[in-house]
Amino acid sequence: MDKATPFLWIKNTAEGIEFYKKAFDAVEKYRLTEPGGKVAHAEITIGGAKISIAGEYPEYGILGPETIGNTTVGIQLQVDDADKLFQQAIAAGATMVNPMEDQFYGDRAGSVKDPFGHYWMISTTIKTVDPEEMQKRFLALYGS
Repeated sequence: MDKATPFLWIKNTAEGIEFYKKAFDAVEKYRLTEPGGKVAHAEITIGGAKISIAGEYPEYGILGPETIGNTTVGIQLQVDDADKLFQQAIAAGATMVNPMEDQFYGDRAGSVKDPFGHYWMISTTIKTVDPEEMQKRFLALYGS
């Protein structure tokens, strides 16, 4: 396997593409539109990483978070200025899930949910922490 590509299902795909452009500086590569105007498939990049997006197709069991009421996955955006992108996402219409804070594992991170129900963690590495130290910090944080 050469790479894994996230695939997001969104009830209103065109609206989603525009949101990602505003919130995360996404670049639209292409979209395939059905005769009635529904975006069947599109490809964007965020920071050079490819993300596929498609509309919902209930007849095939393809439903997005808006329809099912939650999501079971998240996407992490590792960027140079997490605070800036976090505020940009909020200004574009995302909802804060966790505030931007320095984390025990060496990142400054916060998370948002986009208007379509997808979860995004936005982070910047502020200090490299080796796995052994990270485990110690994790146990100390959670009282073990």
